[in-house]
Amino acid sequence: MSETSVGYENATPVSEQRYAGFWMRFWAYVIDIVVISSLNGILLSPFKFVNDGIAISVGLWTVTGIVGSIVFFAYFLLMTKFFGQTLGKMILGIRVIREDEQPLRWSDILFREVVGRFIYRVFSFLMLLYIVVGFTDQKQGLHDMFSNTRVVFDK
Repeated sequence: MSETSVGYENATPVSEQRYAGFWMRFWAYVIDIVVISSLNGILLSPFKFVNDGIAISVGLWTVTGIVGSIVFFAYFLLMTKFFGQTLGKMILGIRVIREDEQPLRWSDILFREVVGRFIYRVFSFLMLLYIVVGFTDQKQGLHDMFSNTRVVFDK
């Protein structure tokens, strides 16, 4: 029995993706943290000369803490939206894609990069859940599952 006789003539082939595992994603994240730390070092160093070097408080937070957080989340959000990958992922040859392989939408990226990372950072014990990447078929973290994204090797 051929494929056409069973009604598969209009079926689109599913592309074969190589999913990036835990360690590739970990090292990409380490590279990204070095990049973000460098950016924050450049952007936040002028604050050492303001207010005699004493941190400026805004309620429970400091101005440098707020700016540092904005840089952190903006880096992941904007790099992933416009390039499909951060500098760390570029160096290691991996990228973020949607499950259906359509272009990434703002809603996908906002949930994956901002909400997902915020939850992992606020509840630091949840960082252990990144280990899930090593045990799922498509190497997904929880933030990937909720946003229907995958991290794959570039073709």
